[in-house]
Amino acid sequence: MKKSIKLIVLCVGLQLFSFAILAQSKAKQIEELLSKYNEYGQFNGSALVAEHGKVIFQQGFGQANMEWNIPNQPDTKFRLGSISKQFTALLIVKLAEEGKLKLDVPITTYLPDYPKENGDKITTHHLLTHTSGIPNYTDSPNFFKDKARNYYTPEAFVKTFSSLPLEFTPGEKFSYSNSGYFLLGYIIEKVTGKTYEQYLQEVIFTPLKMVNSGYDHSDVILKNRAAGYERKGKIITNAAYVDMSIPYAAGSLYSTVEDLYLWDQALYTTKLLSAKSMESLFKPYISLGRPAYGYGWFIDEVDNGDKGKLKTIGHGGGINGFNTIISRYPSDKNLIVLLNNTGGTVLGEMNESIRAILYNQKFEQPKRSLAFELFETFANKGTKAGVDSYNKLKNDPTYNIKENDMNRVGYQLLQDGKKKEAIEIFKINVATFPKSGNVYDSLGEAYLADGDKKLAIANYTKSVELDPSNEGGKKALAELLKK
Repeated sequence: MKKSIKLIVLCVGLQLFSFAILAQSKAKQIEELLSKYNEYGQFNGSALVAEHGKVIFQQGFGQANMEWNIPNQPDTKFRLGSISKQFTALLIVKLAEEGKLKLDVPITTYLPDYPKENGDKITTHHLLTHTSGIPNYTDSPNFFKDKARNYYTPEAFVKTFSSLPLEFTPGEKFSYSNSGYFLLGYIIEKVTGKTYEQYLQEVIFTPLKMVNSGYDHSDVILKNRAAGYERKGKIITNAAYVDMSIPYAAGSLYSTVEDLYLWDQALYTTKLLSAKSMESLFKPYISLGRPAYGYGWFIDEVDNGDKGKLKTIGHGGGINGFNTIISRYPSDKNLIVLLNNTGGTVLGEMNESIRAILYNQKFEQPKRSLAFELFETFANKGTKAGVDSYNKLKNDPTYNIKENDMNRVGYQLLQDGKKKEAIEIFKINVATFPKSGNVYDSLGEAYLADGDKKLAIANYTKSVELDPSNEGGKKALAELLKK
């Protein structure tokens, strides 16, 4: 019997040792991967990866403050952008669980001053699932120029969009709307009698000991807060100011990779909600083909090789100077968190590669972004030199044409008044990604800015054809056809 016990202990010990070696190997692969992205100017932030509920990797890359050469660390605080929505959603479900609000009644029940013509048709469920039809306030013309720098109370800001016509009948379709999640924060305040920030701290951050998370305020001295930057090709600049009353319950929070791990782990428990209520967060209410949407989370299935499909629950975020992603794999309690402070970058691509490492699958090695090279040439030497540079580098195996990078560069050129150059960049993107509705939408916008109505209509039409959920494209097309 003693020999049997010793044998069992030995086998368990060997198994644990084997798991530890595998975890170390995966951590090293992740470090090498992210170091290469950092070298290529595509990741400047902090990362955390957990496998089977245990952290196997956490590290900072690049600088939290470039002017003082202060490095990013696992405890560096980053603005989260739309990752904030999952916290807002939980607060709403918490109030529903406690019987303090209902998800299926008109929002005018809780916001009696909201215009009834629209408010009586919209439920809290519609807001949670982006099916309200309320126009997204960040898509409004000149939003960043006219409103983003100004302070608003929640009540005052709601009035800036509450009387706008709905884009569709509530519940009819999905259209991502920050306006809906802004309203959820305002509903929380009306129902609880507390500020959104107070209730958030009381219900989530304090119980979970998320001491490095909160509602961001630009005037508060916040230890270990990362500065936000934007990239224009190879040039990095300070991000434009945004008053944090504007993103509010749709995107105002800050956190660290370490605190988001605590959040992830709590979602497997009943510390914050009952099991039934917790399950309601991750139910795919709105099927988008791929992915679907729950309450503050995108729900998807990805290929897992011989093991079939793998369920993933996640969300990304973007706000001036910051780009973020959290990706959860509940069947294995795996987690990937990437927080970046140089504006938009290819976090989705990095996330896919890290997932491949976790599941012992092949993945593509990072490549330099051709968009960064092209921006310099198009911006400084014009369209002919830019096109020549593209033709020279497009077959270089060390470079990769990335849709989002190209799109970002095109808009930077457009904002700088270089319309012809922007059109050429968007044309390259269309030729490279002919099945993406987004690239045609961008090209249509550039042609419109350049005064070419015919080509603007053609490209908006193609965009909507490829992506029927493109409400902005439909609206632009309708306006063009009226003229």
